[in-house]
Amino acid sequence: MKGMIIDMDRRKKYTRMVLKDSLLELLKEKPIASITIKEICEHADINRSTFYAHYASQYDLLDSIDEEFTEDMVHTLNQYNFSKEDEAYQMTEKIFEYIAAKSDICRILLSEHTEVQFQKKGMSIAKEFIFKNWLTDHKQLDRETYDYLSIFYVSGSIYMIKSWLENGMKKTPKEMAELLHHFINRGLSDMR
Repeated sequence: MKGMIIDMDRRKKYTRMVLKDSLLELLKEKPIASITIKEICEHADINRSTFYAHYASQYDLLDSIDEEFTEDMVHTLNQYNFSKEDEAYQMTEKIFEYIAAKSDICRILLSEHTEVQFQKKGMSIAKEFIFKNWLTDHKQLDRETYDYLSIFYVSGSIYMIKSWLENGMKKTPKEMAELLHHFINRGLSDMR
């Protein structure tokens, strides 16, 4: 009986992995709104009833991919305990390293073929791990202004990451962290 449960768990994991991989492949070519369950199943070589045993829709499958990626990223970043400006810089470098290591999936999740939900989660993660520390100098700001400032920094950072991925990651994660660190702390002044 125990062997059957292990086999069932392996089968479930394998099926979910194949479905996720299939959707990610299809997202390279077209938007989520244009992808059908039939296409995902054909690509995965799995029947529709098996798909529906795991996911309610292609959006549910995408949410699962998004959630898994986000959990992994948060788990990875939680291994570090940075709090000051220099440490926030180190956390930024760790985020760029993580994104570089997972560039294929990041490129897809940040592409125009997915919904903006992943970008919102990315903004939330960046705000939690980086900007809460960098923006501590602005405590004299009222809450609304602080929120606008953090949205400005975080959304700019997300699009900077997106552009870096789309353009082949020519700069290293360290160089990108330095650039972002400079933009946040000094803006365009003193640019070489």
